Amino acid sequence: MSKVTKVGIIGAGYIADWHADAIAATKGAELTCVVDPNDAAAKAFGAARGVEAFGSVAEMLAANACEAVHVLTPPDHHRAVAEACIAGGLHVLVEKPVALSGGDVAAMNAAAASKGVQLAAGHNFLGLPSYLRLKKQLDAGDLGRVSTAEINWCFPLGPLRAGPYGIWLMRETRNLLLELGPHLFAFCQDLFGTPEILHLELSNHVELPGGGTRPQSWRILARAGGVDVTFNITLVETYDDRSVTLRGSSAMARLDYANDTLVVTGVNTSDLVINPLRNALSQSFAQLREGVVNATRQLTSLNQRSPYGLSFRGMCDEVYGALNQSRALDARFSGTSAEAVMGAIDAVLARLPEEPPVQKPRGTPKPTALVIGGTGFIGRALTRRLAEGGTHVRVLSRGKTGPFDDIADKVETVAVSLRNEAALTDAMQGIDTVYNLAKSDDKTWEAALENDVAVAERIARASLAAGVKRLVYTGTIASYDMSDPARRISEDTGFGEDMTERNIYARSKAECEARLMRMHTDAGLPLTIARPGIVVGLGGPLQHWGIGRWHGAGAVKIWGNGQNTLPFVLIDDVVDGLILMAQAPEAIGESFNLIGEPMLTGRGYFEAIHKRLGARIRVSNGPLWAFYASDAVKFFLKTKVLRRKGLARPSFADWKSRAHLSPFDNSKPKQVLGWQPEPNPERFVQKAVTEAKLFGF
Repeated sequence: MSKVTKVGIIGAGYIADWHADAIAATKGAELTCVVDPNDAAAKAFGAARGVEAFGSVAEMLAANACEAVHVLTPPDHHRAVAEACIAGGLHVLVEKPVALSGGDVAAMNAAAASKGVQLAAGHNFLGLPSYLRLKKQLDAGDLGRVSTAEINWCFPLGPLRAGPYGIWLMRETRNLLLELGPHLFAFCQDLFGTPEILHLELSNHVELPGGGTRPQSWRILARAGGVDVTFNITLVETYDDRSVTLRGSSAMARLDYANDTLVVTGVNTSDLVINPLRNALSQSFAQLREGVVNATRQLTSLNQRSPYGLSFRGMCDEVYGALNQSRALDARFSGTSAEAVMGAIDAVLARLPEEPPVQKPRGTPKPTALVIGGTGFIGRALTRRLAEGGTHVRVLSRGKTGPFDDIADKVETVAVSLRNEAALTDAMQGIDTVYNLAKSDDKTWEAALENDVAVAERIARASLAAGVKRLVYTGTIASYDMSDPARRISEDTGFGEDMTERNIYARSKAECEARLMRMHTDAGLPLTIARPGIVVGLGGPLQHWGIGRWHGAGAVKIWGNGQNTLPFVLIDDVVDGLILMAQAPEAIGESFNLIGEPMLTGRGYFEAIHKRLGARIRVSNGPLWAFYASDAVKFFLKTKVLRRKGLARPSFADWKSRAHLSPFDNSKPKQVLGWQPEPNPERFVQKAVTEAKLFGF
């Protein structure tokens, strides 16, 4: 019987599912546990996967639950968590970046060697089948003598324009390269050896709220193994080009590692007229072959073998193959290679120009407003507007610096867990108004009850205990049934008695509202509910999923035909509405739909982008029945074949609601609050499109 290694996952974030699926597909590995300090996240992940959940590494080690772990925590915790597991005698695979410097990785390698365990680097793209074919052709000399290589990561990075800004990735310029650079430098290290860094050029700087800038384009020149290597990182809204191009004396090879395709263009001996035809046909047949193979692979595997998924599978196959066969780990994933990769990144970071620190104004804030979710799109704008109006603000944030450093005399950030009711109550002392803009992104109803509904109730109880004068809670118009074009929606419409067949986000927000309104009735909670529409303007994303399903920055499939007027609203108008809700006594116990004046259809919005910004986004209709049918098939496969639990059952009415077919009546906030959303179409488009910096440059 072949050996099977018991594996644990540390960190239940979004990347954990990719690792878990790869482990499940690896013959020599079995997922047995998950660790996360967020108890709800750990339990939800554990329940979905049928594995044990722990709140700490110490608990996992004490339970002797596994023999190896995947460390998927934020990068600044990688070394400490990995070394704790190594000390406990576990084999360790660490997501990239393995650590924050080459010196840190060297220390981890030494610790692993002293304990006789394996340290593996999560350089997953080196596990792609197409990459192995590229390397085989390079080693065989099929490309001839390679003189130059270009390694690209050209892919939009939303947080640079829309936040959140408190996450590790956004705290320092260096973190951008630490996060993305290992993908590129791992290719170079494995193909040619450790690169010597010759030049660094930064451009397309974007200004961050709070002060400071971040470069959106990095160009790094290097030389490795006699090959001139160019690394390009472009993070603006751009066409997805994540590729490796090798130019040799006999052929040129282009690996698209985002799509797992390899196209090799070689010389031929035909005469002048036939030569370009053969060359073009060769490339065409290669592209066709790669596309057919990938499509067939994904179809027959129920999309479990997507290019990204395959990269993790290839990595896990090698890592656990080496462990179970007691052989040396392939250099692609070895700790030694990781040390060299991070050493090369150290050399690039040493060339970063020194950034002047953001000058924080002097003065101690005296907050009377608390914003929960203050580093998000709406929260940032709300916090700044409050500060401009003379209201000092306390913001709950994971980081102590961020988008408010330039107004630090009026805004303070505090780190408080939304699961700690006592700490929330303490944070509300001296606060008159609490704005709860928090939301969670859950895949199961059980997780939503814990991460969204229970959190909303906890914040409400803390508000009562602290004597807060007003709690403004943001729900969503998505909770309405917007499937009937003949029905005009107002605050009196209601969500409907049965929400079980609505998407989890819409259902969860409706449940939050219902429970908070009961607390208003039963306990006197001074509650006001806001439901913003599709919010647009400066600081918002180009790829807004309230409009349609995006395929990169240049193509979108609209929910429906895009001919109905959408409930757009400017971010400035939403902020005005939230502030008015906190001020008006008659707003207590009421809800308000913050919908702008009827302006644009979905297609009209994209036409405005084309006219104002010169960018023609490819727009296609999204038949709602097709979305529903696809969702129904996925639900069946996930629940019956993959045995996933707690998923929302698809509903055709729910998909019709996503198209926002029902018009809105926005008279209540105008009459009760004196709210005045932008009435002029020209000014609306100016703020929603022209001044919104949608493309990042």
